[in-house]
Amino acid sequence: MITKEMTIRQVLEKDINSAEIFLDSGMHCIGCPSAQAESLEEAALVHGLDPDVLVARLNNFLGAE
Repeated sequence: MITKEMTIRQVLEKDINSAEIFLDSGMHCIGCPSAQAESLEEAALVHGLDPDVLVARLNNFLGAE
């Protein structure tokens, strides 16, 4: 299950194909240093996204919901 506290890197380690969700959301920073340290919540807010919606999309994609 994906949580807002996880980093982009942690999500990508679970399934590299989740990159599609980040890219579709306008988050093209999946390889930048911030992806290693920022939480999903922080990254979503920086990109003007609702963190809860992003997490829900990732969990849906990964079949965790």
